[in-house]
Amino acid sequence: MYPDLPDPHHTEPARTAQVGVVVIGYDDRAHVGDAVRSALAQGNAVAEVVAVDDCSTDGSAELLERLAADEPRLRVVRRDTNSGGCGSPRNTGIDAVTAPYVMFLDSDDVLPPGAVDALLTAATEARAEVTSGLCVRRELPAGRDQPWQASLYTAHTVLTHPSQRPRLVHDTLCVNKLYRTDFLREHGIRFPEGRFLYEDIVFTARVLAASPRLALVPDQVYVWHVRRAAEQLSLSLDRERIGNWKARVEACALAYDILLGAGQKELARAARAKFLDHEVRMYTRELGLRDVDYRRAWWAHTQEYLARYDAADWELNPAAPGRLLGRVVLESPEPRDLPRLRELAARPARLLPPYARTPDGVPVWSTDLPQVTLAPLLTHPVPLLPLAVDAELSPRARASRLRLRLHELYGRLAEAGPCEVDVAWHARDDERRAWSATAALTPAGAGTWSADLPVDLAALGAGTWDLRLTVRCADGAQRDVTAHALAGAGRLRRRAVPSLRYGVLLVQPYATHSGTLALRVATGVRGVWQVARGRLRRLFH
Repeated sequence: MYPDLPDPHHTEPARTAQVGVVVIGYDDRAHVGDAVRSALAQGNAVAEVVAVDDCSTDGSAELLERLAADEPRLRVVRRDTNSGGCGSPRNTGIDAVTAPYVMFLDSDDVLPPGAVDALLTAATEARAEVTSGLCVRRELPAGRDQPWQASLYTAHTVLTHPSQRPRLVHDTLCVNKLYRTDFLREHGIRFPEGRFLYEDIVFTARVLAASPRLALVPDQVYVWHVRRAAEQLSLSLDRERIGNWKARVEACALAYDILLGAGQKELARAARAKFLDHEVRMYTRELGLRDVDYRRAWWAHTQEYLARYDAADWELNPAAPGRLLGRVVLESPEPRDLPRLRELAARPARLLPPYARTPDGVPVWSTDLPQVTLAPLLTHPVPLLPLAVDAELSPRARASRLRLRLHELYGRLAEAGPCEVDVAWHARDDERRAWSATAALTPAGAGTWSADLPVDLAALGAGTWDLRLTVRCADGAQRDVTAHALAGAGRLRRRAVPSLRYGVLLVQPYATHSGTLALRVATGVRGVWQVARGRLRRLFH
């Protein structure tokens, strides 16, 4: 799985071995060995790997000790009591590291080849106290990679102060970064102790508050494994309990206070904006999956925190979807309009009708919530507008059809002149597989435009397919969007469709948890049988 490890008895010049990798783990015997080996496989730059076992009971520590017996760079530190979180074992690692630089690795993730070299080279050339690179979230078992905060890592960049790039507050991960060890120690930068969820958010704020010189590299330096089917979800994925949201709000509030207290006003303001654009949007997309008690508790707790925002917080990019979501939550005493809020929280955002106005013509959220103004949309660039497209797929034996309907948005689209739409189906398990077409958009009355085009389901083949659209306008403006899945009247029903290529296709259009149209296709009798068998298994269990 990894390149051959260097000979542990071969001595390299001391100047090349400058990095200590802290690997933390608890009861993760199945994965911790791969994490450690990926760190050792980085080669000469790694002076030491400090594996901190948080009082495991599954044999993890014994496995690490056996690895250390054959690898002098590996040291195992066993904690006496379980901390319940990730912060305490990372602090233990900071205390144990002797190398000039330190980075962190979780037991269920890996470092890709060349990660340490890329970070260390940039750090030494730029004399940076913190060096950061691209992390990818790898969905398992599919293996699909999703870059994390990719816009920060498009080129080699040196920043003398973090306020030069306020977007840094969005990358709250600690694991895709290399830190000068003495920088952390001189400023007393540590993780929250004990069972503190989202400790990365607080740690990153403390790092930025200390005004480090930073280097950013476009190299992939960390692989974050996302195992949604695991028996025990990771702390960041286990969002079904209201305590998780309260912990997230606490971490974000503390991060704001840290940055503001250090005089980093611009970064503090950016952190509050990030809370709306990231945290609020992510949890809003999932509100429809939660029970009534959770929704009410979430709404009340979010309101309580947003009440601390001042006018300047709301004026920063007022047309952004997160600001609009936050305004609705703040101005309404009870959860409301959840399906519409879910669509606005999608990425890209979709603002579904109705498009209400006050008696004097000002766009507002709704007639019964006129205090939430949508006036900023009147001057927002068309390529950034939350355009709404409805989509319906009709699987048929001879000619499956995709029907799209684009909604006007307070006259902005009519000005731009929508004329065509690029349609692309992307395989979720393999971005290289795609099917695309272009269709004309024609006026359909009542402030809408429509398109109707055939879809070759056999050309798609087996898999899960995501629909992506690009709306093009006569004035040259274009907007990448996804489509709202029309439900009801059997629209999202699974259908068997005859196929010359496969004999039969089993096709199911469905709505993702953010309301976007997607498609599952099974091919041939065997594929249909596998779907049926899985359904029967779920019914019996």
